[in-house]
Amino acid sequence: MDWRVFAQEMAAMARDLLAQDSVGATLEHITAAATEHVAGCDAAGILLLHGKRVETLAPTHDLVVESDRLQERLTEGPCFDAARTSNGERVFRIADFTTEQPRWPAYAARARALGVGSMMGFLLYTEDEDLGALDLYSHRPGSFTDDSETAGWLLASHAAVALSSARSHAQMEQAMATRHVIGEAMGILMGSHRLTEDQAFDVLRRYSQEKNIKLREVARRVCEEGRLT
Repeated sequence: MDWRVFAQEMAAMARDLLAQDSVGATLEHITAAATEHVAGCDAAGILLLHGKRVETLAPTHDLVVESDRLQERLTEGPCFDAARTSNGERVFRIADFTTEQPRWPAYAARARALGVGSMMGFLLYTEDEDLGALDLYSHRPGSFTDDSETAGWLLASHAAVALSSARSHAQMEQAMATRHVIGEAMGILMGSHRLTEDQAFDVLRRYSQEKNIKLREVARRVCEEGRLT
């Protein structure tokens, strides 16, 4: 591998990632880059774990979804482990699915039947949080080299930063939207019931607590109906 060229590609990709306008677009850019820049990679996806439930994001091939569902059912596999690791292990790799795999025996046998020849899983993480795993697949046994693993790891590091940034941006936009709708609802209550700003907010807060409804949802109802119901 020409690492000078790869470094230039990674720098360009980093700029492209930050230019995406949504989390979904960022993830699709990440997995597409994996198939383009990591030697031997035929398919890629991002696996997130919610407890033991698997969510597959931005898969480039149906094989990724099928493999993730298999790992979810069996609660084993490289990418499943990568997303939930707590022992400092950041990369998981099966070089050849035609040979016995004692670490993930049930998964390996069934994944081979899906057409997986070799695979790697990279933990996506920042200093603050574990985000999931970047999964790379090849139809051919022995497809991934040490250079492939290094390239995948570098890509995963870029991806984790971009994903964290995209999620933070999305959370900020949601917070701003929530603040706006709550302010609008307070204005409606202040005008219709001659309340102060603090009193209007207290009405929304108490209703939210008593009905066990999120404050944003209470505010949305007031905005749509003009009153609390």
